Amino acid sequence: MQLCQQKTYSRGPLAPALARAGRVARRCLVVKADASSKRPLRVMISGAPAAGKGTQCERIVERYNLVHISVGDLLREQVQQGTAAGKKAKDFMDKGVLVPDDVVVEMVKSRLASPDVQERGWLLDGYPRSASQAEAIEKEGIRPDIFLLIDVPAELLVERVVGRRMDPKTGAIYHLKYKPPPPEIMDSLVQRSDDTEEKCKTRLETHFKNVDSVIGYYTNCLCEIDGNHSIDAVFSAICTAVDAAKAKIGDPLEEFCASNPEQLECLVYED
Repeated sequence: MQLCQQKTYSRGPLAPALARAGRVARRCLVVKADASSKRPLRVMISGAPAAGKGTQCERIVERYNLVHISVGDLLREQVQQGTAAGKKAKDFMDKGVLVPDDVVVEMVKSRLASPDVQERGWLLDGYPRSASQAEAIEKEGIRPDIFLLIDVPAELLVERVVGRRMDPKTGAIYHLKYKPPPPEIMDSLVQRSDDTEEKCKTRLETHFKNVDSVIGYYTNCLCEIDGNHSIDAVFSAICTAVDAAKAKIGDPLEEFCASNPEQLECLVYED
């Protein structure tokens, strides 16, 4: 199938010349269309500590029936089950060193190929976290329909983290300002050892550095969500973005560009 779209270049090597000339570029390419079925949705989500990512993941899974995949949970499961990848990972973990990207990618690739994920689609939570991880899964053809980045100012994140308290009996999490605990349990609450301001700032610095190196791989599907709002408002913004991405699934041109974002035909345009 040959598809053509008439667009004005907003980015790409020809953008300046075309803009000055007021010209419109017409892009055409031949792609194989399969209108018999739509594949399931693929979502990546990233957010700093205390950005509210966990809460939003729960809601996304409930609304879109996606399989929630956290690499940390996946790593622990594989080690516990004694899979080939899990045994490799355990060797490194026992030595107290980071599990290499190729081992983690093997786990992720295997999980994404499982029947439930193939049927329902996936929500990849907090991964990739570095440029090397993004490049590794890119080589395996693992790409999302949308990359959600929950953005919250650093000073607010520090306030959210430092104010967190946990009930050691129930595991319930409270916040001294945003979710005050019942007065009768206030004295029994504890603060996690890594919820201090100093440690929080270190974690945030690492997070922002990693995110900056990752998002370059997903510019064609990146959606920044303002996380400095209520839980409901943030989720509403996420749904709007995800629904728009979901509507493009099955479109031959969109499918081609999702897998080939570097192609000239797939650069970002504006009408």
